[in-house]
Amino acid sequence: MLLIKPLNDLSIYLNHLIQGRLWLKVVIGILVGVLVGIFLNPDSGFVSDSLSQSLANWLNLPGEIFMKLVQMVMIPLIFASIISGLASNVTDNLKSFGLWLLIYFIFTTIVAISIGTLMAYIFNPGEYVSSLGGFSSAETLPQTATSQSLEFNIPKTISNLIPVNPLEAILTGEMLSVVIFTIIIGVAITQLEPGTASPLMRFIEALQKICMIVVGWAMQIVPFAVFGLMAALLSKTGFSIIIGLGYYILVVLVGLLILTIFYLIVYSAVKRESPFKFLAKIKDAQLLAFSTASSAAVMPLSMKVADEKLGVSSKVSDFVIPIGATINMDGTALFQCVTVLFMAQAYGIHLGVPEVLLITFTIVAASIGTPAIPGGGVIILSTVLQSSGIPVEGLVVIIGIDRILGMFRTAVNVTGDLTATAIFNQWFGDPD
Repeated sequence: MLLIKPLNDLSIYLNHLIQGRLWLKVVIGILVGVLVGIFLNPDSGFVSDSLSQSLANWLNLPGEIFMKLVQMVMIPLIFASIISGLASNVTDNLKSFGLWLLIYFIFTTIVAISIGTLMAYIFNPGEYVSSLGGFSSAETLPQTATSQSLEFNIPKTISNLIPVNPLEAILTGEMLSVVIFTIIIGVAITQLEPGTASPLMRFIEALQKICMIVVGWAMQIVPFAVFGLMAALLSKTGFSIIIGLGYYILVVLVGLLILTIFYLIVYSAVKRESPFKFLAKIKDAQLLAFSTASSAAVMPLSMKVADEKLGVSSKVSDFVIPIGATINMDGTALFQCVTVLFMAQAYGIHLGVPEVLLITFTIVAASIGTPAIPGGGVIILSTVLQSSGIPVEGLVVIIGIDRILGMFRTAVNVTGDLTATAIFNQWFGDPD
């Protein structure tokens, strides 16, 4: 057995963010950013086009710095967290519930996509934005060839999940390949003699702490980043874009609410506990996830909440939460599903049952590999759109409002991870 400190010890690097009410600062930053952005928009008549564009570039700077800082440490943090979780005497747990955990994550992802599909077809948000620029059916790509190509390459896609060159997977951001490589290495480390593995585990522990220190620095500028991104967005596009997309935003948010209710029902059925007590216990992790829009950055706090508030064994939380923060992106999957169908409707593209099933499969695969960083959902969404034969140009509009939706879906993602942790602790955890 390899001894290593529980990962929730790293939550000390995030405690000051909770105590400082980061979420409230983020909300204030959004509101002030909206006002400043409307003022700086050339249509308001207060500033010229050139000055507005120049100021928008500067306003974007804090947001770009924040996202790049988180992206910089995301892979090392996930790599170290998964290995630490596996090395902390989790080998038996991996054998007993590793496959069941994967099945559970796929099941909840399919539920999320089903909710998103129903929301998109019942409320048809794309029909309300046909007047927006960039949505033209003339730009439609050939769907049949794309679908055939994707189906033909499914076996190859599965085999490519095991990276031949791990460094290439890291450099290209192939998160699922990175996770699989990390799990293989982590399991192999558990087979080493403690004396041989000890220096490596000390290095892993130091790497975790370094990453969390950098994440803590990045979190300090979150309110300014959100302010700048909102101000820059509205200075370029105007408030009319958000109003025009308000119905689409509402559909996504209602879908996320339904998904959260599904989590609460599952939790209550398994744990025989009030869902409101569960929400009260995990609110700190939810608020930090909402503030940062990065489930990877919240991992240590999620583990602390799982261990201290939910009574989960650290052996379970140290394994489930790092894996969940990487591949259990139900909120992101729902967002991607609604967005793909929304854009298809906006472009006037009719999708039959085979195309919708193909989109569902693609989103399941894409959501599993979505980076747990701000904007990760939109990064992967372009791939889903291409495989569905829908022009990616419309993403320009979605990117503008993604920060708003990103905070909500990240909070839902973290809720899903904590729900899974509590459930699997009930089924496979230490009775003591």
